[in-house]
Amino acid sequence: MNAALGLVGVALGLLAAVSGVVTIGVGLATGRASLYRRASTFALWVFAGAVLSTVAMERALLVHDFSIAFVAANNSRETPILYSITGMWSALQGSILLWALILAGYLAAMTHVFRKRASDPLVAWSSLIGLCVAVFFFALMAGPANPFAHVIGQVPADGSGPNPLLQDNPLIAFHPVFLYLGFVGFTVPFSFAIATLVTGRLNEGWLLETRRWTLFAWAFLTIGVVLGAWWSYQVLGWGGFWGWDPVENAALLPWLCGTAYLHSVMVQERRGLLRVWNLSLLIAAFSLTILGTFLTRSGVLVSVHSFSNSTVGPVLLGFFGLVVVVGVGLIAWRGDRLRSPGTIDAAVSREGAFLVNNLLFAGFALVVLLGTVFPLFVEALNGQQVTVGRPYFDTMTLPIGFALLFFMAVAPALPWRKAGEGVLRRRLAIPAWVGAGVIVVCVLAGVRGFTPLLAFGLGGFAAASALRQLVLAGLASHSVHAGAWRALFGRANGGMIVHLGVVVVAVALAAASSYGQRTQLELKPGQSVRYDGHVFTYVGSKRFSLPNKSGEIATVVVDGAPFYPAISVFAASEGIGTPAVDSSLREDTYLTVANIDVSPQGPATIDVVIQPMVLWLWVGGALTAFGAVLAAIPSRRRRRGPEERPGAPGSGELTEPGTGPAPVGAGAGS
Repeated sequence: MNAALGLVGVALGLLAAVSGVVTIGVGLATGRASLYRRASTFALWVFAGAVLSTVAMERALLVHDFSIAFVAANNSRETPILYSITGMWSALQGSILLWALILAGYLAAMTHVFRKRASDPLVAWSSLIGLCVAVFFFALMAGPANPFAHVIGQVPADGSGPNPLLQDNPLIAFHPVFLYLGFVGFTVPFSFAIATLVTGRLNEGWLLETRRWTLFAWAFLTIGVVLGAWWSYQVLGWGGFWGWDPVENAALLPWLCGTAYLHSVMVQERRGLLRVWNLSLLIAAFSLTILGTFLTRSGVLVSVHSFSNSTVGPVLLGFFGLVVVVGVGLIAWRGDRLRSPGTIDAAVSREGAFLVNNLLFAGFALVVLLGTVFPLFVEALNGQQVTVGRPYFDTMTLPIGFALLFFMAVAPALPWRKAGEGVLRRRLAIPAWVGAGVIVVCVLAGVRGFTPLLAFGLGGFAAASALRQLVLAGLASHSVHAGAWRALFGRANGGMIVHLGVVVVAVALAAASSYGQRTQLELKPGQSVRYDGHVFTYVGSKRFSLPNKSGEIATVVVDGAPFYPAISVFAASEGIGTPAVDSSLREDTYLTVANIDVSPQGPATIDVVIQPMVLWLWVGGALTAFGAVLAAIPSRRRRRGPEERPGAPGSGELTEPGTGPAPVGAGAGS
C-alpha cells in the first residue's frame, strides 16, 4: 500500500508538472493569458503529489515496510522513531523526494504570491521554468531514483538500518532540511532570471520582486552550512568542524555565489550596473546546487558526509550542463541589451568596493570549485585517484578571507559614485582605531601569531564599522520618531547584523584553528594526568545496550566534571566514537575514546582536543542568519529630500548628526 500510494504521488506530481509546462507554454506561444493564469493550480497539484509521496515514505519507514527497497536499506525494527523519520533523507532516493517536496512548496508559494500578476508573461515564464525543474526531479523519482521500488526477491524480516553516523545525533533532523531549503530556494530567483532573459524585459523591477526570496534561500543555506559543521563536530569524532570535504564544499559554493549576488544587486538597483554579472551569479548559484547534488549523491567523490552511491550521476551532470548552456546562451543572446547605461565613476566608491568584493567572492568560489573537482579530472584523464587536501584550501582562501574582512569594513563607509578623502577618513577613523586597539590588547594579553592577530584586528575593524552604521541608523530612526529598534530592520541594517555574525565566525575560526591543542592520553582506572591546564582522571568504563546500539562508555573526570565518551556499535557495523563535549564561552573540551581495555584495571586511550571559542562559531552563524531575516523586513523610511534621492552625490549614506540628512536604513547590505 505504501509503495502504491507513493507512486501515485510521484505520478501526480510529474503529470501536474508536465501539464503545467505544456499549458503555460501553449498560452505563451498563442498569447492566451487564460492558459498561463492556471500556473498556481498546477503548482498546487505538484505540491499535493509531493506531499502524498512524502507521507507514504514516512509511513513506510515508521511501520517498517521492508517490501520497499529504500526502507529495507535505511531502516530497521530497532531504529528509534526520530531516526526512522530522518531516514527519508539518509540516501539518494529519499533525498530526491525531500528536494521535490521543498521545490513543490516553493513553487506553490511563488505562484500564490504572484497570483495577482498571473497574466504577466514574465511571471508565466518564471512559473514555466520552475515547473520544468519540477519535471526533472519528479522524472528522476519515476525512473532511476525511484524511492518506492520493490525489494528484489524475498522481503526481509528486518532492514539494515541507517548509516551509524546518521543515527547518532538529532542534528540530522535539521541539517539536511535547512540545507535543501537553501539549495532549492535559489530556484525562484533563477526562474525569474531566465524569464527576464527570455522575455527581454531587462529593467530592474524583477530584482525587487525576488530579493526576499534570495535572502531567505541564503539564510536557510547559511543555517544548513552551520548546522552541518556542528553535526560534523558532534558526530564524526575528529574534533573539527570544517575539513574542506567535497560535500562541505558543495554547500559552500552556492552560498558564495548567493552572497556575491546580494551585494552586487544593490549596484544594479542603484546605478543600473553589473547586469550581466548579477544574472550570471544567479544562474551559477542554482547550477552549483545541481552540481553539488551530483558530487554528493553520485558516489564520484569519497566523502565522510556522502552516504549513497547511485547511477543517477550522468543524469544530474547532464541537467547541470543544460542549465549552464541555457543560462550562458541566453545571456549571450541578450548581450547588447544588457549593457549598463553607465560606468563606475571612481574606484573609491561603494560600487567600486562592491565590485572588488564580488571579484573576491568569485575567486573564492573558483578556488573551492577547482580543488573539489580536480580529482575528477585527474581520474578521468589517467585513471589515477588523487585528493586535494586542507593545505591547498587554507593557503588559497586565507588571503581572500582577509581581503573580504577588510572590504566588509570599508564598503559601508563609502558613498555612492565617489568618496572624498576627508569623508572616508572621518568615517573609518574610529573603526580603524578599534581594529588596531584589538591587536594591541591581544599582544599585551600574550596572544601570538601573525595570522590570528591579523584576523582579530580586521575583525575588530569590520565589527566597529558595522556597529557605527547601526548606531547612526538608530539615531536617524530616533530623529524621525520611528524608534531606535527600527534600526535593526531593512536590507542595510540587517546586512550590518550579518556582517557582525560573519566577523564572529571569522574570529572564532582563527582562534580555534590557531590555538587548539590535541593529545592522546592512555590512562588506567583512577589515574590522573594534567594537560593544557586541565586535570584528566579516568574512572573506568561500563557496557551499555540500547535497542539500536551497544558499546562501551567511559567515565573521565575533567577538573571535577564528568565526561562520558563512548564507542558505539550499531547492527552490522564497526564501532564508532561518540564524543563528549563541554562548551563554554572561552573554550571547548572534547573527548573521544580511541580504545578501551575492558579487563580489570585495563587502560583506556582517550583523544583530547582543547579549542578556544568554538561556541562562538554557532553563535556567529545564528547571528548571520538572523541578520538575513531582518534584512528581508522593510524598514520604515521618512520621505527623502532631493539631496537623498538615488543618484544624488553621496546619497544612500548615513551621516553623523549635524552633517546632513540621512535616510533610515541606508548603507551597505549583505
